[in-house]
Amino acid sequence: MYLPLLALAIAAFGIGTTEFVIMGLLPEVADNLHISTAAAGSLVSGYAMGVAIGAPILAILTARWPRRFALLCLITMFTIGNILCALAPSYDLLMAARVATAFCHAAFFGIAAVVAADLVPREKRAQAMSLVFTGLTLANVLGVPFGTALGQWHGWRSTFWAVSLIGVVALVALNLLLPKKIKSVAGGNILHEFISLMNPQVQLALLISTLSSVSLFTVFTYIAYILRDVTGFSAGAESWVLLLFGGGITVGGLAGGRLADWKLLPSLTGLMIALAVILTGFAWTCHDKTLTLVTLAVWGMAAFAVTPAAQILVLDKAVRAPNLASTLNQGAFNVGNAVGAWLGGLVLGAGVSLDHLPLVGAAVAVLALLVVIAASILSGKMKVLEPLGRPVERPPVH
Repeated sequence: MYLPLLALAIAAFGIGTTEFVIMGLLPEVADNLHISTAAAGSLVSGYAMGVAIGAPILAILTARWPRRFALLCLITMFTIGNILCALAPSYDLLMAARVATAFCHAAFFGIAAVVAADLVPREKRAQAMSLVFTGLTLANVLGVPFGTALGQWHGWRSTFWAVSLIGVVALVALNLLLPKKIKSVAGGNILHEFISLMNPQVQLALLISTLSSVSLFTVFTYIAYILRDVTGFSAGAESWVLLLFGGGITVGGLAGGRLADWKLLPSLTGLMIALAVILTGFAWTCHDKTLTLVTLAVWGMAAFAVTPAAQILVLDKAVRAPNLASTLNQGAFNVGNAVGAWLGGLVLGAGVSLDHLPLVGAAVAVLALLVVIAASILSGKMKVLEPLGRPVERPPVH
């Protein structure tokens, strides 16, 4: 049961590394390719938009593929994309390679989440997903800081070559460890499945994923500049600071799975409140090195505890189209990534200082909290209305 989860986690590690490591290397990429800070930041939003655009396209293309075959094809596509990133001679070609790599992201995580949930008892689904997403969190613990250090030492292209190697390892692991027979996708009309996703509860669940991601990436996209220009960390120390953030992410991802299996919507409510408070505090703690380290660890815990909870919420509300819902939820997260990177750049360009940027992320977290509350209210109303649609049981006649 756990060997397939390990294989999926290795692939998640590679995908997470290539998505997030660029943030620690933005200054190096900008200097090497002679582009502005805003243009370098667009490499983050470009990848995220590639995930968002690729989500529905790949969802349709892979909807009837055997899940094992789909996962192997997607990780192959990911590996080739990273090789193209390492070879890209210009900004435009690097952006194109990043977007091409991003296309497989949502579909892979979407299918991987469904496979993980199918491998374990129902009451452990969120924990199984959190184990897979541990690969994503370890990407922030190990992949991002060491990838950042490698890129600063030997050029940013070396980081993408290293990620390509991880992709090859993941491909071999998936081929060896995934069961030959994985529960197949139920047949049905793809249009009807998309229509089922229009359920207001599904839409609210997707919006929660999007807003939680906007809150994170409004700030995290520009974390290298905050650490260097506000807090006062050197470029060399930056990777070790991000290692602490990654540690918080790992703990948060695993804790989020347990919280989601325990109390789903109440857990999401508490996490959104925590994010708003933490980011508000970061506007002041970012001026002190010690307080920044503490804040980053706690922020990482809260931010990534949301991921398995939001994924389970979407699957629970879209039982007729699990693959599509799971894939589109990954797209929703990455729409949030793109919007967050854009929003952060917008407010910085408007004159907002780096130390006030976390306040914008906190405001978005409050908006996400309101959506969670709305989802809780709607879910409660649906439970009350359910008995009204059932046949009336009449007492037996004696």
